[in-house]
Amino acid sequence: MTIAVCPGSYDPVTSGHMDVIERCSKFFCEVHVVVAANAAKTPLFTDKERVLMIRRALDDDGYADVKVVATNGLITDYCLQVGASVIVKGLRQNGDYEAELGMALVNRKLAQVETLFLPADPVREHISSSIVKDVARHGGDVTGMVPDSVVSMLQQALNSEKSSI
Repeated sequence: MTIAVCPGSYDPVTSGHMDVIERCSKFFCEVHVVVAANAAKTPLFTDKERVLMIRRALDDDGYADVKVVATNGLITDYCLQVGASVIVKGLRQNGDYEAELGMALVNRKLAQVETLFLPADPVREHISSSIVKDVARHGGDVTGMVPDSVVSMLQQALNSEKSSI
């Protein structure tokens, strides 16, 4: 049985993320979506909120068998813990490959875990969590950029962000 891990910050989960997760689930016996800490980013959502957000989106799309968890440690430690042999990452544009290649090589060295790159669906390759948040912060419509269940969660989080400033 091959276990795959789809790590990311998912702040928030986008339709591009969902596409990669759903495509990944067609190739592997078990898929773990792992909300990972990224010290370079200040998330809008807590780990728990991001796990819930992804779980709702997956359940709505009929992917109840995909596991969703959060970790503060190394992705390779999580892979070793669950017996995962592959990390799956979506690539949007050339810059993604350059950024992900170094991490893939380190992950192989640390835990003998291979990384599989899935090219983004051309319809979604322009979507990122940062762009989604920026559009939503300025009152733009993010419908279709994120799962339907995320739209209201995003609006609530941004309203809370505004009121705390």
